[in-house]
Amino acid sequence: MFLELIGVIFAGIATAGVVMIINRASRNRLPKWLAPVAAGAAMIAVTISSEYSWFSRTTNGLPEGLVVAEAIPERSLYRPWTYAMPMISRFAAVDIATQQSHPDQPDHLLADVYFFGRWAPINMVPVLFDCAAGRRAAVPPGAVFSSSGQVEGLQWAAPAKDDGLLTTICEAT
Repeated sequence: MFLELIGVIFAGIATAGVVMIINRASRNRLPKWLAPVAAGAAMIAVTISSEYSWFSRTTNGLPEGLVVAEAIPERSLYRPWTYAMPMISRFAAVDIATQQSHPDQPDHLLADVYFFGRWAPINMVPVLFDCAAGRRAAVPPGAVFSSSGQVEGLQWAAPAKDDGLLTTICEAT
């Protein structure tokens, strides 16, 4: 966040400097308000560019085996341009490289799901997926698996058939 702020400030100063050089070269024919307006416009443009490129920069840095399952586009009233082109500010990724299953429960897959947010810390939740029944459940800390691979006390959720988390993990096997 700090480096982005420095980048925005630098873009404003650089743009104002270019306008002032052009003004001097044109023998002060440009209006005096043009330098600060151009600096402000450049700062807004850099901020918008940084917001829109966050998703691709973050996903390009993911380790191998971590697959983006869902990306949530966002529209906001205080960012009117997001109505024309929604911005992805959070997404979920499944760690298919370390998924586990039990021989007695081949349709049940345990995988870590990571939740990323633009200005939020990364959260990891272990999730048990039941590919045959099309459901999933977060595995709470201290959950006990039986010798047959069953877990008691899970709160199963039955998401839509096109659920990104469920389809990503079940199609990866």
